Amino acid sequence: MSSVTLTVPDSDIEQARTVVPEAARVALVLGSGLSGLADIAEDACSLSYSDLEGFPQVGSVAGHAGRLVGGRLSGVPVALFQGRAHPYQGVSAHDASYPVRLAAALGCDTLIVTNAAGGVRETLSPGDIVLLSDQINLTGRSPLTGWAGPEGGTPFVPMRDAYDPGLRQSAVAAALETGVEIEPEGVYCGLPGPAYETPAEVAMLRTLGADLVGMSTVHEVVVARALGMRVLGFSLVTNAAAGVGLSHEEVLEAGRAAASDLTGLMLAILRGL
Repeated sequence: MSSVTLTVPDSDIEQARTVVPEAARVALVLGSGLSGLADIAEDACSLSYSDLEGFPQVGSVAGHAGRLVGGRLSGVPVALFQGRAHPYQGVSAHDASYPVRLAAALGCDTLIVTNAAGGVRETLSPGDIVLLSDQINLTGRSPLTGWAGPEGGTPFVPMRDAYDPGLRQSAVAAALETGVEIEPEGVYCGLPGPAYETPAEVAMLRTLGADLVGMSTVHEVVVARALGMRVLGFSLVTNAAAGVGLSHEEVLEAGRAAASDLTGLMLAILRGL
């Protein structure tokens, strides 16, 4: 008998409802250095992840505020997750997907994921914003292991269009509207971390077809698709993968430097929704 479900505790839904508008249909997961979008939300209310029974309590990573924020962006009711739990912190792939499961339970049908990533493709540079078109899960884990699937269905989730083509078209249009330069396609590869990649690993990833590499996102997207959510994803290139002198502070600084462009782009995308 399977013990894995994609539900969340009723108490967490009740808690989240105290800050997230009933009309919210869009959830955003904000990665390292990218959580400032929540600071400009209108009518914002927030609660700490520590107030949520089901959220894995692993402590915060620098650049992750560890809060659920409800409010409006461009007039659109949203749920904003400032930070996430990562498998490298010792949580399961299933638990790493908790923000997505909670967002779905709140009625959100669209998920926007952001992350800070290393640039594997040689043409990418720090500061580039990449619209994700596909992903590779090399973490060795699946958040759906042990899940029996939806009632009357199977646990075999189609991933051909993991990142929704229609949403990607809207994002390209928003970039043109705002004048924000983006790379229109990129394949994100998720690795377990917490060590950064070696030069040999980067060469391997390049051969496999990855453009970007990071330590998050892939499990969230798998669960979102299992729950029928549409997904839009962005990576901010914070470093050349296996770059000399790479540090987490450099990752955060790249996020701060790109904050204005990312903010303008996200607001335009939400207006289009």
